[in-house]
Amino acid sequence: MTDTTHEVEKSRVRGKYTPVELDESEILRRGLDTFAELGCAATTVRELARRLHVSHNFINDRYGSKENFWRAVVDFALLDVQAGFDQRLAECHDDEDRLRNVIVELYRLSANASAMNRLMADESTRDSSRLDHLHHRFVKPFWDSIGPTIDHLMAAGRIPRVPTHLLYLAVTGPALALTQDPIADRLNPAAAPVAEQDRNSMADALSSLVLHGLLPPSQSGSTA
Repeated sequence: MTDTTHEVEKSRVRGKYTPVELDESEILRRGLDTFAELGCAATTVRELARRLHVSHNFINDRYGSKENFWRAVVDFALLDVQAGFDQRLAECHDDEDRLRNVIVELYRLSANASAMNRLMADESTRDSSRLDHLHHRFVKPFWDSIGPTIDHLMAAGRIPRVPTHLLYLAVTGPALALTQDPIADRLNPAAAPVAEQDRNSMADALSSLVLHGLLPPSQSGSTA
């Protein structure tokens, strides 16, 4: 094979219509890992192509742009998440039980979906169309679903009356912090690496700690 023929063959293999060996879910999972690790701004189409083992045209050809691919990744990662919260809410019998169950579910989800958790933590600090998408796709539906529960508990004096954003941060802040394994390992070097620990147990311990402060056990004959 001549050098010219070899270059033509390589060009064809790398070309626009090169078969993609990964299925759609694996493409989106790898995209999620990349965006979570590097952040959307620092993630180039070329880097995505390298990690997906596809041509550099692939992202634009299939999704239209890097931003559209980011949205596809987020929609994939959050598929059925709100339905899970809604089911937990429907199974509870009172407002305190609803709030406790939703926070436990949120922390377990965050502990076991570290890539999406890291992406959410990063994007929440940036005023962007991506944050608008996260707000529309996850934050607002989640917060709206527990809004009546929170209103009832505030009216009953069971949780403090504070601005909405402060309560949101009090609930979700610790969940987002479950991505911070490196600092956790330094703070508790005698324990096994956090990444190797039972993520549900860690999430449950944190949710118990948060709920003890946010919704302490009621005392007979007094208002908490």
